Amino acid sequence: MTYSSTLLRLLETRGYIHQATDAAALDALAAKEIVPGYIGFDATAPSLHVGSLVQIMMLRRLQQAGHKPIVLMGGGTTKVGDPSGKDESRKLLTEADIQANIASIRRVFEHFLVFGDGPTDAVLVDNDLWLSKLGYLDLLRTVGPHFTVNRMLTFDSVKLRLEREQPLTFLEFNYMILQAYDFRELALRLGCRLQLGGSDQWGNIVNGIELGRRMDGADLYGVTTPLITTADGAKMGKTASGAVWLNADQLSAYDYWQFWRNTADGDVVRFLKLFTDIPVLEIALLAKFQGAELNQLKIRLANEATTMLHGHDAAEAAAETARRVFEEGATGEDLPTLRVAEGQIGIVHALTALGFAASNGEARRKIAEGAVRLNGVTIGDPAFVVMLEGDEPLKLSLGKKRHGLLTA
Repeated sequence: MTYSSTLLRLLETRGYIHQATDAAALDALAAKEIVPGYIGFDATAPSLHVGSLVQIMMLRRLQQAGHKPIVLMGGGTTKVGDPSGKDESRKLLTEADIQANIASIRRVFEHFLVFGDGPTDAVLVDNDLWLSKLGYLDLLRTVGPHFTVNRMLTFDSVKLRLEREQPLTFLEFNYMILQAYDFRELALRLGCRLQLGGSDQWGNIVNGIELGRRMDGADLYGVTTPLITTADGAKMGKTASGAVWLNADQLSAYDYWQFWRNTADGDVVRFLKLFTDIPVLEIALLAKFQGAELNQLKIRLANEATTMLHGHDAAEAAAETARRVFEEGATGEDLPTLRVAEGQIGIVHALTALGFAASNGEARRKIAEGAVRLNGVTIGDPAFVVMLEGDEPLKLSLGKKRHGLLTA
């Protein structure tokens, strides 16, 4: 389909669109007026991780196209827990924990969006504002009749949990109703017409659209992104050591830069479209890069992504630190180098071979303590195997002062 609105053209050319409800009507609406759109983020931790970044970038694209982003923090829904993609119930957090997490998370959005009182300025809203005031009987009588258990059982968030014979609490079963109610409330309060989200949220989004139509006669729309996986099929943001956090107090700018620098060759062009503001036409030219030029493209990706989140100075500092370590082979002192003839080595063996640990047992303890990093990423599995490809060395670190290079 050829879109006429700047919004949908932008989302399509940069690879964000997986599914859309009534794309033609949404396209016509976005071409003629400002469309407020939202994405919800539950506050289950003090920071979002890079797996949420594509959703944050969707809100950024919404604003770049001249529309109004609404960041919905799930102060209310976090008390329930989204069962989508989960095999077990989340730990229930206290009110104080949830509010502390929201205060921590909201700082990240200020790097990606312009907040204010203008027609296209972003706003941040907490759904606890209305969900905490809902009476149970009122919810059952006003919202309950618009949902059937038959249909709710067909949604993946419920069906997959039941197929795996994993418990699904009645509390979690209500999540899709509350999320649908969020869309209705945002439509009434802020004129919101669009919900954005990952492909796993399609059922929840459709529920909200139908609820708004049935209760208020509202025309609402939804757009989902594809599941973002890496070239090897892994879920975006999941590494051997765990999540890649967005808050600086959870992950340093240097480690964040290294995450993007280590992007697989097959992901670079796609990630430039999704996670940077480099124009698409320029990216098309950069896509022709191969070999050493491709490594420069990865550095460009790392610089652009890190600048967006941590600022220009932090990105430059991270790039310079990496240059000194990998090009000059030093960080104020000469780094010991271990040549790995077979191209792979166990992390425990690498630590002992470099002299960072006196025994395999000590190496395992250091790994368990979270003191071991590979290219800035913490390694938490003593069975992890380091794979070396090409001539580029990998930096192995123990704590903050012991560093070494592994080469093929």
